[in-house]
Amino acid sequence: MCVPAASEPAIPLGRRIMRHAIAITALAAALALSAGGASATGLNFSTDTCKHDYSTPYDVDVTSAGLSFHRTDGSPAKIFLHDGALKVDGRDVAVSAGDAQALRRYEDEVRRLVPEVAAISREGVQMGFDAMTTVTMTFAEPGQRDAILAKLKRKQAQAIKEIDEGVGSGHWSSDRMTETVAGSVSDSVGELVGSVTSSAVTAALSGDTTKVEALTARANALDKSLNKEMDKRSKDLEARANGICPRLNDLADLQASWKIRTPDGKPLELMTVKPKENKTVVMD
Repeated sequence: MCVPAASEPAIPLGRRIMRHAIAITALAAALALSAGGASATGLNFSTDTCKHDYSTPYDVDVTSAGLSFHRTDGSPAKIFLHDGALKVDGRDVAVSAGDAQALRRYEDEVRRLVPEVAAISREGVQMGFDAMTTVTMTFAEPGQRDAILAKLKRKQAQAIKEIDEGVGSGHWSSDRMTETVAGSVSDSVGELVGSVTSSAVTAALSGDTTKVEALTARANALDKSLNKEMDKRSKDLEARANGICPRLNDLADLQASWKIRTPDGKPLELMTVKPKENKTVVMD
């Protein structure tokens, strides 16, 4: 009996499952991070419609009272704007009529943008967990299936709740988005891959060639169906991303247009604008 040969279908399958789920969720996470302005390690998003790479050192709260940009490191620590008025670290900052209008437009665009970021984040989580549910239904042993599905359902519900309570409620945090959107799926993927591969390895070690062949056939069929379904959904999600980039470009242009200076004499920068790098999320 050649165990490595028999167990080969399990290992590549597990890796393909992991790549699918993580890449799908990374797409949504990267988009959300880009829209909010931060970049997480290994999660980058770029489309042809983005003029630059955008980031922000701030967490953002969007409320009826205005927009609050705040951070624990760096200066200024807090910037607040509403209806053309500006406060920096609690002090009023005088602005021209033209700059006040630019601030109003900036605030309005951020208010429209945040709900879209939340919607895309939810869709990314949904896609990742849908993929894992499909894998579970295909490979999990009957005695394990219900428990795995229940756990996936709980984790998905928790991730959606965190999105709703965070960016969905107007509270943006790059760290929180990274943990919620990417972390919730990648953690579940690791657990699921372990369960899936264990069945194939057990079959290989038992020498049950019929079971190994059946698992291999299911692996090949799943790979094709999962590719087809996820490719379409990821392209739909990317199309929504292409609609967001021009809006980020507009925000960057608004920031470049105003002549506002903070009390230390530096230009007011809510976004960091850098030369564009060719970073994309690749779907295997």
